[in-house]
Amino acid sequence: MLKDNVNDLISFMVVARERSFTRAAAQLGVSQSALSHAMRNLEARLDVRLLTRTTRSVAPTEAGEQLFRRLSPHLLEIEQELAALRDTRDKPAGNIRITAGEHALTAVLWPVLKPFMARYPDIHIEVSVDDGLTDLVDGRFDAGVRLGEQIARDMIAVRIAPDMRMAVVGSPDYFARHGMPDTPEQLEDHRCINLRLPTRGGLYAWEFAKDGRELRVRVEGQLTLNNLERRLDAAKAGLGLAYVPEDTIQTAVADGQLVRVLEAWCPAFAGYHLYYPSRRQHTTAFSLLVEALRQG
Repeated sequence: MLKDNVNDLISFMVVARERSFTRAAAQLGVSQSALSHAMRNLEARLDVRLLTRTTRSVAPTEAGEQLFRRLSPHLLEIEQELAALRDTRDKPAGNIRITAGEHALTAVLWPVLKPFMARYPDIHIEVSVDDGLTDLVDGRFDAGVRLGEQIARDMIAVRIAPDMRMAVVGSPDYFARHGMPDTPEQLEDHRCINLRLPTRGGLYAWEFAKDGRELRVRVEGQLTLNNLERRLDAAKAGLGLAYVPEDTIQTAVADGQLVRVLEAWCPAFAGYHLYYPSRRQHTTAFSLLVEALRQG
């Protein structure tokens, strides 16, 4: 009886997480009919309905969602303990899932991951590029990379990059036609390349500070892009001003493709940190990656 309950509860957790009998059955290595039968047996033994089924989808009931939330931390602990046992082998091994923004991946993560993976071929790493504030637990990520000011207080944060600055840039041709802004307020008279926020869908307000005065300017322009490289290309093409991380424009400024303005209004702020839940027990593979990123 205990064995049946444990096996069926594990199957339920996968179904509830995937919201699909098809995907859950594939992960568990059983047929969909066998999985559906196991779920009905579990509901009968518990005398409660756990799943709502339709012809196209499956979702936990209120009772099922409550059970899923209660069991998730314990299942995660079991998985981590098993992973830790595997780490006792001669070669560190395991899977690590990380969420990071586009610029964080390019500027901080990728330069470290390339030599790290060559050194530890049995450590498998998945990086999900997402500029939104992804929930690590819901997304089943081991860690994330975000700016220091964006990290919740209940997380462990490890600095993996120096302080950053933003930069406002445009092409020489653009400034020849429209002039240069002397203050952030004057950006309202310029064409600017907007960025739409992934979390709430609004347009990002450009942030400035000088002599204790802070400003957030909502700019206007012909173009809105959520890709950093394309925003830089658009600025070089004279389509408007771009607000981008300082390290991305140094070469283009040096060779004359871009001109920087309002530099005195762009102070430094806390750079990228690796963050992860404090309650999570980590594998040797994860600890090695944390140290590699910390050392840069």
